[in-house]
Amino acid sequence: MDEQTQQRLETLLSAGIGIGLTRLVAERLITDLVPEQRGLKDDVLRAVLRAGTTATSAVLASVIIRWVARRMR
Repeated sequence: MDEQTQQRLETLLSAGIGIGLTRLVAERLITDLVPEQRGLKDDVLRAVLRAGTTATSAVLASVIIRWVARRMR
């Protein structure tokens, strides 16, 4: 598998994992922790949770694609 194909697959997989993580983790935590009247602290919490799910999904996608690429050799 060439590098360009790996990058494309990684991007697609990362987006899928990110959507899944956001629905499973972040939205539940945000709904439970953030009150109706949000303040700066609540906005920071939401941003940190979303950034965490984005970073986690990118790392997971990278690891999975590299594992698949090694298996295909």
